Amino acid sequence: MGTNKTRWIELLLTATAVLLLVVSAHPPAEGRQTSNPSSTATASEKPYLVEWVYKVKWGHADEFWDLFKKYQIATLNREKQLGYITSYTVYRPGLHTGEDTRWEYRIVITYRNQDSSNHGGEVEKQLFPDQATQKREENRRWELTEAHYDLPIRIIDPNGDGTE
Repeated sequence: MGTNKTRWIELLLTATAVLLLVVSAHPPAEGRQTSNPSSTATASEKPYLVEWVYKVKWGHADEFWDLFKKYQIATLNREKQLGYITSYTVYRPGLHTGEDTRWEYRIVITYRNQDSSNHGGEVEKQLFPDQATQKREENRRWELTEAHYDLPIRIIDPNGDGTE
C-alpha cells in the first residue's frame, strides 16, 4: 500500500476514533430533539472541535512538551477561563507505531463556537508580554516539529442523513 494511501486510512481511522470519543463524551440531553441538529442551532452557536496533531523529532519530545506547555497549554487554559473553550484533552500514544504513522501529541479542543477559536493570538499577547522571548521559544518548538496539522472535526447525527 502506498504511503499516501496509508496516511489517508490513518487519518480516516483517527477521525472516526475522535468522533466516537466526542459522541460518547457528549450524549444528547434527555428530551432534546436529535433528528436534525442543524435545525436547533445556527453555525455560530454550535461547538467547534479541532484536533492538533504533532510529530516531533526523535529525542526531543520532552523539550517540545516543555515549550508547548509553557505557551500553548497556558493559552488554552486562559481561553477556557474566558469561556472561549469548553474543554480540551491532550493525548499521547500508549505504544509505538511505524515511522510513517508516528505522532507524539494530539490535542482535541472544543471551542464554544467557531468564532471562539480566533482568540488565541490576543490571549497570548496578554499572557506573554515579552513577545521576543515567546517568538524565539515558539520558533524553537517549531524547529522540533517534524509534522503538524489542525483538523476541524464535525459532529454529525449518526441516525440522520450524515450532515451536521
